[in-house]
Amino acid sequence: MHKGMSKRPSLSESEVRAGCPPRGWNSYDSFCWTISEEEFLQNAELVAQRLHSHGYEYVVVDYLWYRRKVKGASVDSLGFDVIDEWGRMIPDPERWPSSKEGKGFTQIANRVHDLGLKVGIHVMRGISTQAFNANTPILDINTGKAYEESGRKWYAKDIGIKALSCQWMRNGFMSVDTKLGAGRAFLRSLYHQYAAWGVDFVKHDCVFGDDLSIDEISFVSKVLSEINRPILYSLSPGTSVTPSMARDVSSLVNMYRITGDDWDTWGDVASHFDVSRDFAAANMIGANGLKGKSWLDLDMLPLGWLTVAGTNDGPHRKCNLNLDEQRTQMTLWSMVKSPLMFGGDMRNLDETTFSLITNPTLMEINSFSSNNMEFPHITGAKYFKLGRYNLTSQPENYGVRHASEDLFMGLSSCKDNHAKGWSVKANGDDLEKVCWKENSKSEHQASFCLYKEKLLLELDEETEDKRSHGKFRLLAIEGTDFCLGASASRKLSSKEFSRGSFSSCRLDANQMWELKHNGTLANGYSGLCASMKRNQANAGTGGTRSWLATGRRGEIYLAFFNLNSDKTVISTTISDIAKALPGGNLIHTSCTCTELWTGRNFGVVTSSISMVVQPHGSSLFTLNCT
Repeated sequence: MHKGMSKRPSLSESEVRAGCPPRGWNSYDSFCWTISEEEFLQNAELVAQRLHSHGYEYVVVDYLWYRRKVKGASVDSLGFDVIDEWGRMIPDPERWPSSKEGKGFTQIANRVHDLGLKVGIHVMRGISTQAFNANTPILDINTGKAYEESGRKWYAKDIGIKALSCQWMRNGFMSVDTKLGAGRAFLRSLYHQYAAWGVDFVKHDCVFGDDLSIDEISFVSKVLSEINRPILYSLSPGTSVTPSMARDVSSLVNMYRITGDDWDTWGDVASHFDVSRDFAAANMIGANGLKGKSWLDLDMLPLGWLTVAGTNDGPHRKCNLNLDEQRTQMTLWSMVKSPLMFGGDMRNLDETTFSLITNPTLMEINSFSSNNMEFPHITGAKYFKLGRYNLTSQPENYGVRHASEDLFMGLSSCKDNHAKGWSVKANGDDLEKVCWKENSKSEHQASFCLYKEKLLLELDEETEDKRSHGKFRLLAIEGTDFCLGASASRKLSSKEFSRGSFSSCRLDANQMWELKHNGTLANGYSGLCASMKRNQANAGTGGTRSWLATGRRGEIYLAFFNLNSDKTVISTTISDIAKALPGGNLIHTSCTCTELWTGRNFGVVTSSISMVVQPHGSSLFTLNCT
């Protein structure tokens, strides 16, 4: 697949350790079509010519580079992958002819390095189902021969855990047992091969979020830290990720996704505001990472010339976001300091998109700003125009949001307080209930309950070890055959829990649960716990938002976002900005103010800032105060 590029200072060892995200993390990623060597190199050359001087330094090959592009092959097909004698993925030689004779991506990396760029690849969890079925031997990189331990050779079926398959590519990949020396030897051979090819960046998929595998992440991080040159380590995807989960991995990686896949719809853009706010509030922007810092990844920028989601061919269409929505996306990504991964086709890069993804103000904020946070002290008022008179409705204070709430079920780290509160409740029948009840002064508060079903058969030792880490299954409704699984594709409302994450009951680890003494309900597949949270009804695609940051030269950046479908007047005061900044004191201070997208110069402002913001649009102010 084909994805994007990223911007920030070029990445040397010293810059990995720098306090701001390196500019070179901005990249071009082969986004959303199964790309060939010729297409990739054409795009890489254009990155070098047009984007490198603006800080874009990495070109990344997205997934399926190892899958033959033939009839019958798809994202979750089986039997079409190209593997070597040790069960490791290698590029499809038909699409990547320079990879023949065991060269892998070596010649591609050399070409990219000659352009002054760095190269990255997308990789999956564990070992492929194809290698498992073929029962390939495990390479010992220290001897160059098959791995031996306890007087025998080890093979793929010794280390693969079929019950822990990738939830969105079940026929593709599964976890390996990192407690086994042979399992660790396989992972070590993978990442040393990538390093030998000259790879500078790996995007590790299906190990985070709903498919969290702390053991594999930890070991891969250890292997990469031992390699004698920097290789950036990225995790994906970010479905169901919480700040507490991120704290467990942030020191092991350089960047990690905190959302699902992002496409060119307004709903996808708007869905990033809440999660960005929560991770910023938890001080996760620029937290300690592998050999330096770690950064929140809001996913690629689906701008310019694209294909259709789920299609292996293309690209063949323009981005569906209008210009205001594209500006909103770029502004939020920059204020959050997310690595900028451009996902369009460089061969059809229009000037409007080029100007947006290389905007100097956005690049400065993305690379060098600090104190980045959502700023709640704004008011929003609907804007009307009647003849030559401009009117606004009564302002609503969006700094204090009072909204109706509903209870939602999801997955989180077992350390999360929202995961605690589960207990067994006698049902008087054959099945007990497992119920959650939040701390409340009301004794009459209703509980959220599921029905507990103990397994009626004894599992053999192998099954118990590899598939059934839990002790019971959970039914939606007593007497049904629908069990709760641990890889929800969306949050599950207590009002609609009979659909969503429930599927036919089976002996899969993702349907096995265990009630812990501390009141958490742990899942045997992911190691995550079921959590219940109150969901704000206004946390959708409407409302107004604002972000604040400070620049390296003392400037202040203020962004307004209008998530409404009408023009909205958004306002704030200088005094509220001062209160939000660390040690900020703007009293008796004069600030000059300019706005990026309109080019408007407000001159000196002393009390407030107000702007009419377009539907789904944004305003970005730079304040210089003396």
